[in-house]
Amino acid sequence: MQFDRPMAEPELDRYRALIARRARGEPVAYLVGHKEFMALDFEVTPAVLVPNPDTEVLVQRAVAIAREAQHEIRAADVGTGSGCIAVALAHYAPRVVVWASDVSPAALEVAGRNIAKHGLGERVHLVCGDLLDPVPGDLDLVCANLPYVDAAAALPPEVRAQPASALFAGAGGAELVTRLLESAPGRLRVGGRVLVEIDPAILAPIAATARRAFAHHRVHRDLGGHERVIEAWSSIPTSSEPSA
Repeated sequence: MQFDRPMAEPELDRYRALIARRARGEPVAYLVGHKEFMALDFEVTPAVLVPNPDTEVLVQRAVAIAREAQHEIRAADVGTGSGCIAVALAHYAPRVVVWASDVSPAALEVAGRNIAKHGLGERVHLVCGDLLDPVPGDLDLVCANLPYVDAAAALPPEVRAQPASALFAGAGGAELVTRLLESAPGRLRVGGRVLVEIDPAILAPIAATARRAFAHHRVHRDLGGHERVIEAWSSIPTSSEPSA
């Protein structure tokens, strides 16, 4: 809007600092402080992962499940980070109450600001602790984007710049997702479902866990066609929900 206006030295200093950070591989979202996800705007800081469009397939499926229900849905967002899954689910499915858990107090602070920003403080509740441990009661839906990357994986610098505790997990990346799938059946109401994001590289061991823990499971692909989300449940599937 002001192409001919010379920049003042303080403006140039700030701009140069941002360019230097980007050159070191920091994500643009950290530089500008926010990121769009599911057509909603979220604050992001280096304490949380940058919301990824590939995660939208998980949220879209969760919203569809919630909208099909004839009653209020009790959901959990495990490893909430910025809170993008919990907020988007509650925003697009008004009958959902979400408990968003994380082990990182710093991440929960960011999530809290995003919940307040979108006016969802009455339906999205933050809890601190391991996986489902801090979440009260039984649940209809469990969503999770947990760390699922092998620490030895080759990643772009802007991914490596994000918090390691939110990226990497043991057992080749499968450890936390495996633990969640094993513990979730005991926390689900009849007909309850689990949706977990994964790296396609760990599909085989995660699918094996889903077969042991649940009667049925299926895989959803992301926007790039990669096997990205495992959906698992123990109720009898309809014709539109094939088991694997």
